Amino acid sequence: MPKTILIVDDHADIRRLLRMTLEFEDYEIFEAGDGEAALRFLAERHADTVLLDVMMPGPLNGLDVCRRIRAGDQGHKAHVLLLSARGQASDREAGLQAGADAYLVKPFSPLQLIECLAGLPALA
Repeated sequence: MPKTILIVDDHADIRRLLRMTLEFEDYEIFEAGDGEAALRFLAERHADTVLLDVMMPGPLNGLDVCRRIRAGDQGHKAHVLLLSARGQASDREAGLQAGADAYLVKPFSPLQLIECLAGLPALA
């Protein structure tokens, strides 16, 4: 059974690039355009991994969504990979403190993303 990935980014072009990167792997891919849509999706459906943009418009940014996932608000656990153009050590630290499994700085290579996903442990 393929693993489920939810791509959360307010830019459709980035969601499309991520989808194109992953579509040849054994993943079932879904998309959300903001944090609220991501949480609605997760309330209704399981995702093994969430690829989550940090900077999004609206009341919930990526760090907020990550914290909510880690708090168990969605009734299940998922791996969270934060994606951001911000690459300062403090940005990475904030992401990891929010509960992210990994923090990738944009632009990253498709291979870097695939390797990161492959290195995630199985969910309990």
